[in-house]
Amino acid sequence: MTVEVKIGVQNAARELSVDTDAEPDTVLATLNQALKDDSLFTVTDSKGHTVAVPADKVAYLYFNADSGRKVGFGLTSA
Repeated sequence: MTVEVKIGVQNAARELSVDTDAEPDTVLATLNQALKDDSLFTVTDSKGHTVAVPADKVAYLYFNADSGRKVGFGLTSA
């Protein structure tokens, strides 16, 4: 399951959006550890690319579970 993580960064006009295979709890644990270590918060996307942000500059995280793409104009009833 892919999860979209939106990362709000202090003093930045736009948020970062990353599609990752990591669970939200894992991402939060990574942020908490980076805050304790005063280091970079890193998230790896589903294609293997890594995004790094100074942990103390993260304003918020927003998680959106991908429910799959819908194709067509509507749903058929069973």
